[in-house]
Amino acid sequence: METPESQRKDLKHIAKAVSELDRARGERALIVACEFTGRKYRQRLTASARLAKDAMRATQEQESALESNTQEPAEEVGPPSGSTSVSKSNVLSFPSALSPEAAECKELAESAGANVLDVIVQRRDHPDPATLVGKGKLEEIAGQASASHADLIVFEQDLSPSQLRELERALPCRVIDRTQLILDIFASHARTREGQLQVELAQLEYMLPRLAGRGRSMSQLGGGIGTRGPGETQLETDRRKIGRRIQIVRARLEAVRSIRQQQRQRRSSVPVPTVALVGYTNAGKSTLFNALTQAGVLESSRLFATLDPKLHLLTLPSRRRILLSDTVGFIRALPHTLVNAFRATLEEVQTAEVLIHVMDASSESLETHREEVEKVLRELDVEKKPRLEVMNKMDLLLPEDGPGFLADTIHVSARAKTGLDGLLAALDGALATDPLEERVLLVPQSQGAVLAALDAGAVTLAKKFKEDTVHLRVRGPASLLGRYRGYWSNTQVENGIGGESGEALE
Repeated sequence: METPESQRKDLKHIAKAVSELDRARGERALIVACEFTGRKYRQRLTASARLAKDAMRATQEQESALESNTQEPAEEVGPPSGSTSVSKSNVLSFPSALSPEAAECKELAESAGANVLDVIVQRRDHPDPATLVGKGKLEEIAGQASASHADLIVFEQDLSPSQLRELERALPCRVIDRTQLILDIFASHARTREGQLQVELAQLEYMLPRLAGRGRSMSQLGGGIGTRGPGETQLETDRRKIGRRIQIVRARLEAVRSIRQQQRQRRSSVPVPTVALVGYTNAGKSTLFNALTQAGVLESSRLFATLDPKLHLLTLPSRRRILLSDTVGFIRALPHTLVNAFRATLEEVQTAEVLIHVMDASSESLETHREEVEKVLRELDVEKKPRLEVMNKMDLLLPEDGPGFLADTIHVSARAKTGLDGLLAALDGALATDPLEERVLLVPQSQGAVLAALDAGAVTLAKKFKEDTVHLRVRGPASLLGRYRGYWSNTQVENGIGGESGEALE
């Protein structure tokens, strides 16, 4: 006979299986992207973003002209004049050229497991304060959602609490914005306890200002004397619960930070510098991390596949050892709640000696992604750290794609494992901790342990046996050579070679 405890466990397993099945099937989603063309919003665009938008509009005009030339007049069916929607059907009819922002939102939705049905684009001078898109476009979105049986509508722009409430009242399915979508992806990818706590904190901070008026069970009656009903009481109760939970999660994250600080202090006792991989999400950081370390971490084309930081020991050509860190990817307009919540993870970037900025050389939004990463690095106050700029995915570039815009960068392909030697050599030269030295050592042949340590930790440039002594000229970390100072030749000069020992090794 089953006990209540075993029944509860069975129910949990069933609920988990059903949840995973629902996620595997994917929710039917519509994407709503807004482009505001007013002067106030045009001035906010960077030069590269303006060029990308101009190129997108030019492509759309060319394709529209081509369609008008090839179609028969009787078959022309299109939106009425003045319509701002780019979509032309209810299912799987994406615009021919999406803006970088809309395309990124579509990728985010697919990374969350959604089945994207269509992308609806609204162009207007200024956002509508109540619904962001305006009354007419809202009716169009509601009709399209009903016709396509959508389960979810994702807005590419962040929504204010009041806008979210108005949209939920007017639309026939759930509504989320870009930040909620990113939080859902983070929640599904968090594996460690630290990552789960950071995601929970970000979700709670996002949810707190959006409680008021959510759902009919709240049923707020008013704010005057004698008008407080059970709805307002429930609202205040929920706020207190979330506030207490936020305090608990923050305290646990502080404990995590303390543990990480202790680990860094133990690492700092041994001169092993840390190098952090940073870059826009889906730039290929995890693939490069695997190519350099053979660590076998998850590689995926989905956005934010890597959430929890990974550390792995890496030996450079000079035999110096470093700790290579694979960190969470950055994204345009990274929500501040995520930056604050993931402070413990991003500290790996702040404590790194050298940053490797990995960029997708095949991306059409390369310059925009570079600028967004620079913004996050400035926010973390690490923009002045030594940095190597690496162009990844060079194997995806066509021969006619000139490398002019890739100047002063290191070109690699993590997938094809090309250019890695150049990257390691550049990294060797960028490290200031434990600098390389060139020394001549005279080691008795009986000191096998010393010879083995030098052979393992330094590069032997020359070796000669003379009687019972081994004459070595080596290049290696100062910390290693310093341990064997007693074997140094007395004929060291500025170049590290000189005197009889130097002549004997030439």
